[in-house]
Amino acid sequence: MASTYLTRTLGSSSNSGTISMWVKRGKLGAAQYLYANLVSGTNYGIIFFDSNDRIEFMTVTSGSHTQIWLTTRKFIDTNAWYHFVFSTDTDNSTATNRLRLYVNGVEETAFDTDATGSQGDTNYLFQASATNDHVISGSASQSDLFDGSMAHVHIVPGSQLAPTIFGETDSTSGVWKPKVSPSVTYTAQGSFLKFENSAAMGTDSSGNSNTWTVGGTLTQNVDTPDNNFATLNPLHKGNTLTGFTFANGNNTITFGSTSYPYTFSTQALSTGKWYAEFKVTANPNDVTIGISNGEKSTYLSHSQYDYAYVGSNGNVQSNQSGSSYGSALSTNDILGVAMDLDNNKLYFSKNGTFQNSGVPTSGSTGTGAYSITAPSSTTNGVYHFAVGDFNSAASSVQCNFGNGYFGTTAVASANADANGHGKMEYAVPSGYYTLNTKNIKEFG
Repeated sequence: MASTYLTRTLGSSSNSGTISMWVKRGKLGAAQYLYANLVSGTNYGIIFFDSNDRIEFMTVTSGSHTQIWLTTRKFIDTNAWYHFVFSTDTDNSTATNRLRLYVNGVEETAFDTDATGSQGDTNYLFQASATNDHVISGSASQSDLFDGSMAHVHIVPGSQLAPTIFGETDSTSGVWKPKVSPSVTYTAQGSFLKFENSAAMGTDSSGNSNTWTVGGTLTQNVDTPDNNFATLNPLHKGNTLTGFTFANGNNTITFGSTSYPYTFSTQALSTGKWYAEFKVTANPNDVTIGISNGEKSTYLSHSQYDYAYVGSNGNVQSNQSGSSYGSALSTNDILGVAMDLDNNKLYFSKNGTFQNSGVPTSGSTGTGAYSITAPSSTTNGVYHFAVGDFNSAASSVQCNFGNGYFGTTAVASANADANGHGKMEYAVPSGYYTLNTKNIKEFG
């Protein structure tokens, strides 16, 4: 999350080392640090996303760059987990081996800036300092914090390692995935952060007991590289590219002064039964929540393939026409959306009670359902969950696609779906599933 960082002071120095981390981005277009070490005001090592969403990877000595890589590629996929391996050895006699960057197991070779420095340059990423900390997820001053999620962070000073130490290709899906118990020989200053203990998120699992100190509001969720949960998509918007901001790993949206903005979930469905929850935390009268084919339109529910619950009156609206359905929303109400794409039915619940006497398990009967067009008959062949604003006031919605949080607050009930995935505030209707890659592979 954007208010989180971890710190630790290394007890010894090295000119080689490896940093491996799994990263899922949230905010784009702003400088955000993944790792930093400040030995003095003019001697430091940093790894960060720049404001153009490229990765910059450098060491600085006496205020001048000694090694610097700036990728040509921009990392703008907010739905994916990236595996980054920063593998360094400034003593290496081969210049091209001094800095190495791997993304999802493949070495990055295209750089806008490429300067590997001289053999023997000090590697400030792994230098000890009595007065300054090494920082994960922030700059040396604990600013420009990373906004998103991290998993399986390995810090291995003294060893320049390959990505295959930490990850592997899944034999079934062909997707690059983390090794749950990698065979890593950690040096004395090495550490492995799994983030598996919610009460002690800085716990080191390397065997060295090199615990990191947590700063800010680090929260644990079930979104992992092995099972990627949906979020809202800042790159897939409705009628306007402005008028709202994203936070909390793109699971919180706040609308501003622009009329009728809306956006969609990163993952979309063409079959199966799916459930998500939305907590309205400001100006419920202006909120619209539901599903959409994903096309741009004037507002959410303007298109014939948009279906939205209207916060001001509880109507369900589609194709510019509204129908009486449920009751109006109030601040902190949780709207549940159950989407049955096997029978082309849509249901809405308010604080756990399905409106219009809806029965999501009624199948083709569709008791209390709102009927929708079959995905195959829509323009894009899929439906996204969608959130919008029907006015120009600062409404705000916190989304839970199964990751277990509204904003930074864990859900109280932690109800999993029938496949054992997700943490929802209210019970997931029988036969419905939370929106993540494992469920989509099996039921989508």
